Amino acid sequence: MTPTRRLPLARTVGLPLLLSLTALASHAQSTPATAPAAAAAPSPAKKELIQRVLKLQQGGIERLATAMTEEPALLLADRASEIIAAKVPKDRQETVAKEVQSELQKYLKDTVPLVRRSAQQLAPATIGAVLESKFNEDELREIVAMLESPAYGKYQQLSGEMQQSLQAKLVSDTRATVEPRVQALEKTLGERLTAATSAAAATPAKPAAKPATK
Repeated sequence: MTPTRRLPLARTVGLPLLLSLTALASHAQSTPATAPAAAAAPSPAKKELIQRVLKLQQGGIERLATAMTEEPALLLADRASEIIAAKVPKDRQETVAKEVQSELQKYLKDTVPLVRRSAQQLAPATIGAVLESKFNEDELREIVAMLESPAYGKYQQLSGEMQQSLQAKLVSDTRATVEPRVQALEKTLGERLTAATSAAAATPAKPAAKPATK
């Protein structure tokens, strides 16, 4: 194992279509409403459509919760890898890296289910509320039809593959441009930090002020 590499964790995924509905709703605010939405309770048909949308996007809600839970673990994994490479003796690096990885996996195993459950519980009062106030029944039927479309389901299944393909090609095409800039930035930041710490160390501490005498 190479300690400087990110410790392997579950891959985060792109945000689902459902998360864009709030953006659509914000645009809908600029359209004059024909009647105050909050004045009347939604019809049973509209409630049923909202529940169908939430159920169809349950996987997307869970993936969002997982990604949010993984993010701090990924940051800690990167930091741990740097510390292992810099400060742990080489003959201990692999062992320590495995121990860190085990703790990170334990965190994910314990925490991801909790956040997923919370996301599902909050969805009706958050996403569902937007659907209720900003979309009428006909629009909700269109959303349900799209989400239930086999073509859209296939698109969702292949979205990860498409993103990976783009990412691989983007890295290949921009490496020659980006890497020198990253190296130059790292050098510049290192020089600035070194100069700042050296200046601070060379500056003599000010003597403590003498107490005033009466």
